[in-house]
Amino acid sequence: MAGPREQAARMHNRLAGVPASDSVLDDMASHITAGDDFSAAMIAMDNPAFYNVTLKHWVTPWTNEAFDVYAPLNDYTATVIGLIRDDADFRDVLSADVLYVGDASLNLPAYSTTNNHHYAAMEENVVDLQAHLQQSTQSAETGLPADATAGVLTTRAAAKAFFKDGTNRAMFRFTLINHLCTDLEGVADITRSPDRVRQDVSRSPGGDSRLFHNNCVGCHSGMDPLAQAFAYYNYEYDADSDPDGEQGALVYNRNGMTDPDTGLRVQAKYWINSNNFVHGYITEDDAWENYWREGYNQHLGWDPALPGQGNGAKSMGRELAHSEKFATCQVTKVFEEVCLRKPQDAADRSQIAAMTSAFASDGYRMKPVFAGAASYCKGE
Repeated sequence: MAGPREQAARMHNRLAGVPASDSVLDDMASHITAGDDFSAAMIAMDNPAFYNVTLKHWVTPWTNEAFDVYAPLNDYTATVIGLIRDDADFRDVLSADVLYVGDASLNLPAYSTTNNHHYAAMEENVVDLQAHLQQSTQSAETGLPADATAGVLTTRAAAKAFFKDGTNRAMFRFTLINHLCTDLEGVADITRSPDRVRQDVSRSPGGDSRLFHNNCVGCHSGMDPLAQAFAYYNYEYDADSDPDGEQGALVYNRNGMTDPDTGLRVQAKYWINSNNFVHGYITEDDAWENYWREGYNQHLGWDPALPGQGNGAKSMGRELAHSEKFATCQVTKVFEEVCLRKPQDAADRSQIAAMTSAFASDGYRMKPVFAGAASYCKGE
């Protein structure tokens, strides 16, 4: 049986990833004895390692297709950590004009839209992220129009990982995985209309139209009208001299700009392989619509206060982040990070439901979620 001091040690280890000093353990144990696990957890989260180790480990896999936990610190990771540190409404992570950079006292390389040197230097010098992350905006640091910013979706790291090459569907797919805890198979619904499925998707793959109607349409009918929000974005780099895109940059076609291949603001990648099905949908703007508000995927809990359609990545990111599934996903991921296991039984599921309800009623702040998970898994 664990006493308050042993419980304090476990909470500190799970939240900060490093042993606590005797004085910190005594302080935490006194709060636990008084029935105030939240204050005990907040003491643990005041350790810089909560930001530099635990949160970085938690966030980093979201920033790359390989889910590599050892990927370098970047603007995506730093922005998530900063939002958590500042007790921001975490739903802003997919829509706000926000960017966290190192403060001026660090004498770092300037933030750049074409490299990651700023954040690499922070990591190399083991900068205390709790103390030295400074909130800024993407519109100020990158020149991206404020209405074209969409939280981490429009960071350089996200663009390099998910806008590079392809058709921009990767950005949507990995946003589902990382922020709604489901891949496309989990939301496939063949009952939705295929009228917004692009021309590059064959309607008779392998010569059999049944494959499209019973398989492909399940994902594309919902994904394509939502991923249209990214129609003006691309990640440009020199494939000959820089095949990995390390020196590339996010680009956005502003009002009045046209792509030479489409003659519109729409990036050429939205019109590739148009001969696969010439009668398919032709993307002419960034207007998106959520077909999953009806049918099976109503259970994702879409916000009735939002219209379910709009233009651009910002409003589409808000649509995803204001769903009940987004909230449940964040809480579940925290549970797994702190408790070092997946939910296993009815008690775990009940705890996640309670933490999700508290998350929503408490302004969608993430630190109380970590505290709740640490309390539940502190041992008895």
